[in-house]
Amino acid sequence: MRLLSGQTNIDFMGKRKLAFAFSLLLILVAIGSLATRGLNFGIDFTGGTLIEVGYPQPQELESIRTALQDDGFEAAQVQYFGSSREVLIRLAPRAESQAELSSRLLTLLREHNAGVEMRRVEFVGAQVGEELTEKGGLAMLYALIGILVYVTLRFEYRLSVGAVAALIHDVTITLGLFSVTQMEFDLTVLAALLAIIGYSLNDTIVVFDRIRENFRKIRKQSPAGVMNASINQTLSRTLMTSLTTLLVVVALFVLGGEVIHSFAFALLVGILVGTYSSIYVASNVALQLGVSKQDLMPVKKEGPQVDDQP
Repeated sequence: MRLLSGQTNIDFMGKRKLAFAFSLLLILVAIGSLATRGLNFGIDFTGGTLIEVGYPQPQELESIRTALQDDGFEAAQVQYFGSSREVLIRLAPRAESQAELSSRLLTLLREHNAGVEMRRVEFVGAQVGEELTEKGGLAMLYALIGILVYVTLRFEYRLSVGAVAALIHDVTITLGLFSVTQMEFDLTVLAALLAIIGYSLNDTIVVFDRIRENFRKIRKQSPAGVMNASINQTLSRTLMTSLTTLLVVVALFVLGGEVIHSFAFALLVGILVGTYSSIYVASNVALQLGVSKQDLMPVKKEGPQVDDQP
């Protein structure tokens, strides 16, 4: 299957300075938002109690917040969960047991509305939340180091730096968007970030494989010309893969419900940014580092006849 009927001839590398400026702007905005606003960590990372309740009719969040504050739950976070009849309440870690806390909260809510039902209760200790935060960050760091080593062994160190730069670019922008929108960042989003790393790397490896082949076949082209030809040759495959994956992710985002909303949103952003970075960021960085035909040519093995020469 081909999305593009003929061979394209787009000058991607001719726009690399503009792409670099655009990526730099996005990264600066992302880092600025992360530094000033941070991420809206979910209960998986912060610790505390999450309680989901259902009402027979739509509710005003402000009245629920007021009732909780009057009863000593000043730091409670209250939000809709899918509809205005389903409410999610997050509480900071407290000395009470989970059973006591959920029972007390349900009694309080039923004083204002007898039809309220408890749907779900989850509890995460503060120590567990800190451990998940640390291990989640280490998981992403180890993944990037492993990718750097893998691409260096398979291709060349300049290409490996370009691949890792593209992955850092994708993760930073995705995290920045979560910071700007203040969508909840939980373990499902962390899993999505790791999936984005794998998806983006797969796209980049396909492009790099064609770049290596063309450096060996095309003799009278500059490195930028070889990269342009390689990206154009793999463009149909890149777009087809991205579009078919996006169809699934958009369906999850629209129809999957509130539980996987953040997960699907992270994948949606990651696929779009990853497709862009595999074309403009990875190859651009490798080109700026001076990758050339000599770097990707196979090493000629000396035959046994060399030993007989004087």
